[in-house]
Amino acid sequence: MVQEKKVVIQVSDWLRVYDDGSVDRTWTGLPEFTFLFQSVSPHEEFIKGVATKDVVIDKTSGHRVRIYLPERKPEDNDETKLPIILHFHGGGFCISEADWYMYYFIYSKIARAANAIVVSVYLRQAPEHRLPAQIDDSFSALLWLRSVAQADSYEPWLNDHSDLNRIFLIGDSSGGNIVHEVAARAGNADLGQFKLSGGILIQPGFVRVTRSKSELEQPQTSFFNVDMVDKLFSFSLPVGSTKDHRITCPMGSLAPPLDSLKLPPMLIFIGGIDVFQDTEMEYYEAMKKANHDVQLLTIPGMRHAFYLNADMDPRMAAPTESLVSGVVEFVKKH
Repeated sequence: MVQEKKVVIQVSDWLRVYDDGSVDRTWTGLPEFTFLFQSVSPHEEFIKGVATKDVVIDKTSGHRVRIYLPERKPEDNDETKLPIILHFHGGGFCISEADWYMYYFIYSKIARAANAIVVSVYLRQAPEHRLPAQIDDSFSALLWLRSVAQADSYEPWLNDHSDLNRIFLIGDSSGGNIVHEVAARAGNADLGQFKLSGGILIQPGFVRVTRSKSELEQPQTSFFNVDMVDKLFSFSLPVGSTKDHRITCPMGSLAPPLDSLKLPPMLIFIGGIDVFQDTEMEYYEAMKKANHDVQLLTIPGMRHAFYLNADMDPRMAAPTESLVSGVVEFVKKH
């Protein structure tokens, strides 16, 4: 008789861990949201102004990235080279994939609007792979871009169309945490002439052990809530660590002092009713105090990850355009 496995931990509608250690990430919430979490196949022909393909950047591990190439604009000439935006997705280090529709939608939009090549990194997931695995995957992708810049690797879309001297990092939610960590790691590494032009943190998942006022007071949903955040971080942080860990609280006492870090110019987006609003502001103020080049853009009235369902909720369209415009202006400036 086959014994049925049992759920020992459930994270909202997102994730279930069973007593045999297996993990199920099938979305079990409202079916009208399901399409957001479905994979979009790559297409090397231009669709709505963007072509995409998946590239293996490490044959040993199978580590991959997805590349978004915008169609050449009429004002571009044959010599026009495009900046690269290296993307790290959110999901509390436990869920989400680089090829999900919700990322395809927003990063196709950013690639078109910024006239930039987006390189989105497929990340290993916790609890099977705890931090710093996701940081390592992300930094490895940056080193791969450096290898292309130095002609040690070859990728035709990048070699033919990109300006490998203009690399920006971007990450949403926990991907924003990765932006900070990768930028800090790059600042401490000997990368030669290869340097970052900027980092963009979209509603980063910064927290502390002690709940902030915004965590206690801002609206919660089954789609995103503080109980969910606690469980995801308990799965993803190194064993024995708390939310005061440097990755989830880079402005805290357990993190390297911000004024000791070599960081590129940074742009931080905050939602007006995001549960992380207070700790995101704390990070911004700490960055300013440490004399870093940091810019803040607040999107009024917006919850966490509002831009990821802008394709199905018309109320999100204008705020999402504000976010995209902020990204475009930052890339142009730097």
